[in-house]
Amino acid sequence: MVEENSNMLLGTGDKPSPLRWILLAIQHVCAMFGATILVPIVVNTTAGADILSIPVALVSSGLGTLIYLVCTRNRSPVYLGSSFAFIAPMIAGYAIGGTGSVFTALMVVGIVYVIISLIIRVTGSGWINKLLPPVVVGPMIMVIGLSLAPTAISEIGLDLTTIPWQNLLVAFISFLATVIVAVRGRGIQQVIPFLIGIIVGYIVAAVLGMVDFTQALTANVIEIPKFYMPFMNYNLNFAAILTIVPIALVTMVEHVGDHKVLSEIIGRDLIEDPGLQRTLLGDGLATFLAAFLGGPANTTYGENTSVVGMTRVASTYVIGLAAIIAIIFAFSGHLTALLTAIPQPVLGGISVLLYGFICVNGLKILINSQVDFNNTKNVVVAATMLVLGLGGAALSIAYGDLSISISGMSLAAIIGVLLNLLVPEEKHE
Repeated sequence: MVEENSNMLLGTGDKPSPLRWILLAIQHVCAMFGATILVPIVVNTTAGADILSIPVALVSSGLGTLIYLVCTRNRSPVYLGSSFAFIAPMIAGYAIGGTGSVFTALMVVGIVYVIISLIIRVTGSGWINKLLPPVVVGPMIMVIGLSLAPTAISEIGLDLTTIPWQNLLVAFISFLATVIVAVRGRGIQQVIPFLIGIIVGYIVAAVLGMVDFTQALTANVIEIPKFYMPFMNYNLNFAAILTIVPIALVTMVEHVGDHKVLSEIIGRDLIEDPGLQRTLLGDGLATFLAAFLGGPANTTYGENTSVVGMTRVASTYVIGLAAIIAIIFAFSGHLTALLTAIPQPVLGGISVLLYGFICVNGLKILINSQVDFNNTKNVVVAATMLVLGLGGAALSIAYGDLSISISGMSLAAIIGVLLNLLVPEEKHE
């Protein structure tokens, strides 16, 4: 059982030494680093524009985690990082209303979290499972993963008539390194397969002359991240909001699931103490601040939960120190330049696995929850969501000069929730 202030070694009651605190914090940074920096890289590459900044994503992650710890009264050792669920919606939102509308919509996502946390404080959390059962959440996560699949193929170059052999080799080695670490890795290695895959692929690409180190050599030791200017760089676009905000339904369920897993590890129900109302409040305020600064939405990181399980240290002080280290990294000009120079085939190789993992996680939810697909209602809900989400469906509503469009994953999420609530249960003879 973990001690009340969540800063002890699990099952012992002993405090970690200061040196071990630092080493544990570095492990947490390694666990979150690959995924957190990958979100802005993928978004920018796919959209063909600089929508997100790697340093701002790191600052958002660190500050968001510190806000979460404050909101949960230092009672929940959770790390927040960039959310993959919002990658495709952010790209779609950018196409609709530009960069400013993306961050405005993400701020609304944070506000939605805060509102839901206040509702839970009054009514409890039982209604969440009724609104978002596994038959809705599973297909939604599958759509998120599969909708990103063309990005991985494009990054490798497999969508072209001819592809340079260097691209294939680098993508294959990146893919293979990630697979080997994910399957055979031990300890911290098993938590950071994508980070190791990036490093291995990066080295091979550099040997083949595919990396331009010019910016890394000329970068300043300390560089200020390019934050958005509050109240100046944003614009309100309702179509972008309706495209991005519904994904909060999925990430909210992900939030609950991660806290349940961590509860089992530390032997204390985080849904009750500090309470879902506090954890959602922290997550929502963290996402609002991230978007306010020009960063991606935050979410709870399962990778860091795994680190807690492996190290047997559920210390919120370690999590807070990891957040501070992430913020410090964001001001390193050389690090930012090196990350920006990652070749696309490296990203493509690991993304084949990454996006597949996201999809399979949705499938695992359906399997673990034993969703009955002999029940026609469940088939109707899941099938409709998959077709709408992957088929590029879009619904536009025009009223006077106001035009609102809902498409892709957001449309699938909304329709899935409505179908589950409105379609009657199947009657048996």
